[in-house]
Order: sequence, then structure tokens, then C-alpha cells
Amino acid sequence: MSPGMTTTASLKNRYAPLFMAILIARMMIFPHAAVAAPESIFIGHFSVDTPGPEMPSQWEALTFKSISRHTRYTRVSDAGQTVVKAVSNGGSSGLIRYIHIDPEKYPIIEWRWKISNIFKKGDVTRKSGDDYPARIYIAFEFEPDAAGLAERAKYSALKLFFGKTPPANAINYIWASRAPAGTIVPSPYTGQSIMMVVRSGKTETNRWVTERRNILADYRAAFGEKPPKISAIAIMSDSNDTGESVVAYYGDIVMRRAPARATEKPDPGQ
Repeated sequence: MSPGMTTTASLKNRYAPLFMAILIARMMIFPHAAVAAPESIFIGHFSVDTPGPEMPSQWEALTFKSISRHTRYTRVSDAGQTVVKAVSNGGSSGLIRYIHIDPEKYPIIEWRWKISNIFKKGDVTRKSGDDYPARIYIAFEFEPDAAGLAERAKYSALKLFFGKTPPANAINYIWASRAPAGTIVPSPYTGQSIMMVVRSGKTETNRWVTERRNILADYRAAFGEKPPKISAIAIMSDSNDTGESVVAYYGDIVMRRAPARATEKPDPGQ
């Protein structure tokens, strides 16, 4: 090597202290820039869309092979803000977003909704009444390593029904017709899907209502254990079992981190 040439190794050795000093300075100025996670995640950011017949961005249709009549979903303007409108006339289908979220990091879900009416035949305990003017559906990942042989066989059967990877368990936050708010019951179709009555009755029909739930706490109340990761979130207004009709509206859906607990100060008298 000639005297005027410099190797890559020697350049690294020469400038390594400078690079390290710059890195430390950046860490001191922006200590959380590389690792900070957002405080909230928009699952359905409908308000940024424009009204139209297309589905909201990042969402797709959720249909069932045995049900041919579907609920119709469109984007509309309500009080100057874009929301999702659902019209169900004896049909059933939903909109779903497949997204992986850790409910231990983002346990809080918030949304707002509005319905035109409840169902006369609605009943959370019967298949014939298993219709809801509005629901938010939370699906959780199947964990084969933690499942027994019977659970894996049931999962395979569900996969044939869904046509896609089905959830292991699910929580349905529902607006019920008569069951009181706070009711928690298994779906009349499967014990893997739990119905949680968040809102009930016709007192608040035709006006927007805001909801806030702790998914982590609700899953433990429903299944007696901590939840796996969330695999999908859906909205659905269905009326196929009762044969009735409803119009519902869904606003933005947001997941948030749990509020930080205030640090307890020691009692000076102790």
C-alpha cells in the first residue's frame, strides 16, 4: 500500500470516537426517539375518509358462506364528519380489519356508534334472537402450542366455515335489545365467542354514544385468563335471525395505552 492510501479499517478507527460522540449526543437530546411507541392506534380512522360507496381504507368485507343476504356498508357524512353507515334488512355481514395488536400494551378501546332502533325479537340467549343493531367484534389469535387435540380439531373445522384463519376466542361488544348493560353470556352458537352488553334498549337510539372498554380486563372476565394477541377487529350490524331491519352508524375506533398510574408518595408520618 502506498503512503498516500488509507484503508477502510484505519478510517473507521480514526472516526469511531466522533461517531460515538454524535450517537451519545442524539440519545441525550432524543432519548426515546428510537423506542417510543404511539400512545394510540386508529383501528378505524373513518373521519379522514370522504363519503362514498367504497369500504374504509384497510378494511374488507366479512361474510359467511351460509348467509347470502348481506348488510350494506357505505361512508357517509354525519354532522360534517365521515362515518360508516350500516343498513341491514334481514341480512348479516360485517367489515373487518386484520391487525395484530398486543392487548397488554394497548388494552383500551374507544369508539362511538348510533342506531335507529332495537329488534323486537332480539335475545342474546337464543339463536333466533342473535341479532344486534351494532357490535364491535374483537378476535384473538389461535395459539396451537397451547391448545389440546380437541381444540385444534375444532379450529380446523372453523377454518372451513370462515374461509380464512378463524379466531381462537372472540369478544363481541354489543348494543342489545333487552339484556341489561353488563350482561356477559356466551354466544348461542359457540362458547368461544362471548357477548358483552355495552349498551341496551331504545332510550339512546338516534343519537351518538361514546364507549370505552378495557379489553384486557374484559377478556379475563370472559375466559378467566390473560388474552393472546388480537388478530382482527370488526364492526357488524346483523338482522338475519330476527328478519328485522336497522340502520346503524360507526365513528372512529381507537386503541390506547393504559393511563400511567400516579406514583404513590410515602406517608411522612410512617
